[in-house]
Amino acid sequence: MTELKNDAFVEKAKGAVEEGAGRLKDAAGGLTGDLGMQAEGKVDQLAGMARQEFAELYEEGESRLEKAVLFVQDRPLMSVGIAAFVGMLLGLILLPRRKAKG
Repeated sequence: MTELKNDAFVEKAKGAVEEGAGRLKDAAGGLTGDLGMQAEGKVDQLAGMARQEFAELYEEGESRLEKAVLFVQDRPLMSVGIAAFVGMLLGLILLPRRKAKG
């Protein structure tokens, strides 16, 4: 799990670098009047921000998964009971009921 956290940190860093490079391109394009470079800079900024957000969401998902795994390891019987109850409820909700003949 530590390796996955490092990957998320690296992705955040790459996103920050990409966003910074985009800001520089945007500023340079604005100073020189190059609309193409300015547009590329804005796209790079958005891509960097999106990469950072994705890394944060990935970290949150990993944290929740770790909590679920620990819960199952600590309380295996309760976990099986919860899974059985949820399965029964889904079966009752999703499967069509037979109509009584009569």
